[in-house]
Amino acid sequence: MNHSIKVSTGRKVFLCFDYIFLLFIAFICLLPFINLLAISFSSKLPVAAGEVTFWPKGFTTSAYEFIMHNNAFVKALWVSIQRTLLGVTVNLVLIVLTAYPLSKSTADFRLRNVYSWFFVITILFSGGLIPGYMVVRYTHLMDTIWALILPGALPVFSMLVVMNYMRGLPRELEEAAYIDGANHLHTLVNVILPVCLPTLATVTLFSFVGHWNSWFDGMIYMNKVENYPLQSYLQTVVINPDAFFRNTTNASADIMRFVSLVNSRTSNAAQLFLATIPILCVYPFLQKYFTTGLVMGSVKG
Repeated sequence: MNHSIKVSTGRKVFLCFDYIFLLFIAFICLLPFINLLAISFSSKLPVAAGEVTFWPKGFTTSAYEFIMHNNAFVKALWVSIQRTLLGVTVNLVLIVLTAYPLSKSTADFRLRNVYSWFFVITILFSGGLIPGYMVVRYTHLMDTIWALILPGALPVFSMLVVMNYMRGLPRELEEAAYIDGANHLHTLVNVILPVCLPTLATVTLFSFVGHWNSWFDGMIYMNKVENYPLQSYLQTVVINPDAFFRNTTNASADIMRFVSLVNSRTSNAAQLFLATIPILCVYPFLQKYFTTGLVMGSVKG
């Protein structure tokens, strides 16, 4: 028996138009990255003349060699790597440890509603920039990696997504684990978390992108440039692109070799493109969980 579903001509035309339109939108989104990549591999004279669009002119890797010898970029990259690894770990641990008890019924956790409203209020209201700065300063976190992590250690929105997902899970899963003698910790680790992988992957992506792209807190909480995360460093370079080249009189010989081969536009393009690579590498692995985890975590409950 043939169970194939016939698709009408109008539906086929719509799908064809839809695919073409989405491919066009995707191509438009890629154009800035292609232009950035072309500038980074071009020599400085065509770039200065505005002749580079989507293909390098005067192909050269001098901008990338210049960056690799630029200690400021390498240090900022290392700070961002540390911040992202520590920040995502801290975020996930606190999200899980907070979402699990709040996903219980009021009979199991009498103060659930009190704590839930406490966290919701933090979404609606904020102490502001000055109180936040004073907290970081008087806890002696200035110029430390923890100043970039602890103020946002618990992303409440992500916690609510995970909490709603856990709340929608069948209660029989936990009851079966309790009958087998498991306590809350074993139940959470061995039963609940494996089921929550789509939502955890989603909030991991949120946390990763948030930490990697954050620049403002680095400008506020870091007094020394060598402690800047990568995005804070790039912000200073983009705002004042010629500052680095004016301060190369005391630079190492390796850097001075490339100063005559690159300008601020080619070096900035190379740095900005390198800064996007981690996101481009991580997103494809988590994208398949993104829609499922976000929708199910937002609707269930």
